[in-house]
Amino acid sequence: MSTLTLALLQSSLHWLDKKANLAMFEKQLANITNQPDLIVLPETFATGFAVNLDCGEAENGSVLSWLKAQAKHYNAVIAGSVLVTQGSKKANRFYWVQPNGEVSYYDKRHLFCLGNEGEFVVAGQTREVFELNGFKILPQVCYDLRFPVFQRNNNDYDVMINIANWPAARRNVWDTLLMARAMENLCYVVGVNRVGEDGNGIAHSGGTAVYDFKGEPLIKANDDQQALLTITLNKAPLDEFRAKFPAHLDADAFTLV
Repeated sequence: MSTLTLALLQSSLHWLDKKANLAMFEKQLANITNQPDLIVLPETFATGFAVNLDCGEAENGSVLSWLKAQAKHYNAVIAGSVLVTQGSKKANRFYWVQPNGEVSYYDKRHLFCLGNEGEFVVAGQTREVFELNGFKILPQVCYDLRFPVFQRNNNDYDVMINIANWPAARRNVWDTLLMARAMENLCYVVGVNRVGEDGNGIAHSGGTAVYDFKGEPLIKANDDQQALLTITLNKAPLDEFRAKFPAHLDADAFTLV
């Protein structure tokens, strides 16, 4: 039976202080007791969501080196997003780093126009699906959660992971959309959000959680607290539910360009 053990870190972030953030996450990772297959960190975990500031990381910079070291140390895939320099702008890059040092990534597709994110960040052009332990995994970043067409499950993934700096002011939207994505796509949904106030004075209350394919919560972190959640997902119940309730067979056909 295919299983996937996740370690999810809900944390505050030190604004624009990579060294402090990496040291903090090392301490948090040391609290892992069960051997995970996948460790998930929040969006822009090394800097905070400082897209308009000069904090871009080189393509093969120190943060990626740190991710490789942690993946090797814990013998687990580790994932989280990093602001990576792309010419005069940055990509909000969801890194997927394997214990053997192999790196894959997804660049955030949807940029928040109300925050002028597009002035500083390059939008990703491709939808990626990663594989681990027999599970196909769709990586998404924060604002992507609002766009269900892009996330439509074409029977090509089993788990959606969204990492975020989602503000407390719109927390109900976060909770609701995570559940909706699980139900409409017949998949597990994993949301990893930060807590605390960022350098722009924006508050974050967390909401890190895992939902099953019926939209039922399997595990949730306490609000406004740092947390390390560990959970094991089983693929058999998902496959059985999809076989009994194959809603995807009635889906509308379309092509996303």
